[in-house]
Amino acid sequence: MPLSALTGTRLRDRRIALGLRQAELAERVAISASYLNLIEHNRRRINDALLGRLAQALDLPVQAFQDGVGAAVLDNLRAAAARLPGAELERTEDFAGRYPGWAGLVTGLYQRVMGLERALEEVSDRMSHDPHLSASLHEVLSAVSSVHSTAAILADTEDIEPEWQARFLTNLQDDSKRLALGAEALVRYLDNAGQAEEQGFAAPQEEVEAWLAAANWQPGDLADLASSAARDMARAFIAQGEGDARALPMPAFTQAVEQIGPDPVQLAARFGADVMAAFRRLALLPDAQAGLVICDASGTLTFRKPLAGFALPRFGAACPLWPLFTALARPMTPVETVIEVAQGRRFRVLAFCQPRYPSGFRGPELREAAMLILPEADFLAPALAVGSTCRICQQSACAARREPSILTG
Repeated sequence: MPLSALTGTRLRDRRIALGLRQAELAERVAISASYLNLIEHNRRRINDALLGRLAQALDLPVQAFQDGVGAAVLDNLRAAAARLPGAELERTEDFAGRYPGWAGLVTGLYQRVMGLERALEEVSDRMSHDPHLSASLHEVLSAVSSVHSTAAILADTEDIEPEWQARFLTNLQDDSKRLALGAEALVRYLDNAGQAEEQGFAAPQEEVEAWLAAANWQPGDLADLASSAARDMARAFIAQGEGDARALPMPAFTQAVEQIGPDPVQLAARFGADVMAAFRRLALLPDAQAGLVICDASGTLTFRKPLAGFALPRFGAACPLWPLFTALARPMTPVETVIEVAQGRRFRVLAFCQPRYPSGFRGPELREAAMLILPEADFLAPALAVGSTCRICQQSACAARREPSILTG
């Protein structure tokens, strides 16, 4: 199948949507970042072998980056149409077949919008929760206001006394220096933001999750973790995984999943194990196509394994409509539902909360809830509309909204 003129653009949009840097993707497929940059800007042809490696690294079939009306193109067109009502969904395939170039452009723009929304979410979260960034922005804005005020006085006052004029000019010079220093520091900080792991800006949980994701969610070398806090968390994760493996041994567990399906309650009952262990085992099997979110009793996300198409917030509170929080309020009660995100994608979700009493009968109850996210979903079943976090959710009429979305003005 011939390559499309938009192949590079599609590769770039998919990489951005997955949150990968050029250097990371280039390393995975054994090419230089500069060569990948030329490919993504459609300035270099790409052979079938390299395209296959890129498609595998980006978790999409090769056909998604080539000509023709593939399922991925149609899915993206329908998802794009779901964002704005009025599109003729019944003519999607006809449109893509007659105008493949326009179909590629629409899906490319849609993926670009999704990537920009995720980038906007990340920047917004950083501005809301990063005190250093907030202070830097405040310093720059303060200096800009001072320069503007002083310059306005000098420009609008005709008969200003020489003594006062000298004072204003001195203030203008000082504020200009302060603005230059503040802007330089802010730019340097933002330039380093994309290298958070290397610079030590990431929280220990983020560092551990990135460490796991780099190794297909299997523990790697602890020496690759920069902070001691992250290494401590990783050791606890490894110890927990070893316990899960003893309770749910791999060959027997894999066979049970083939017979029963991804049902954590039945799987746990068969092996006499904790339901939470079954959740973790299902999501962390090698090459498992499943996402996992775990929270404590406060609702704080303590573990995040994403699934393509279902965004997980890096900072702040998640969507309160997630079945995860329904399960948190109903200990030992399985919760299963179909959810639909803003892009029109549906997922089958299983959630469960298990309490524990580490201090005994008179001690406090500690709750932990897990939500398994599976790509298969019944499209005929009614779905629960959810988002990632209120800050970027476009469901303006949601009764659970805590704050206005920055995407709707």
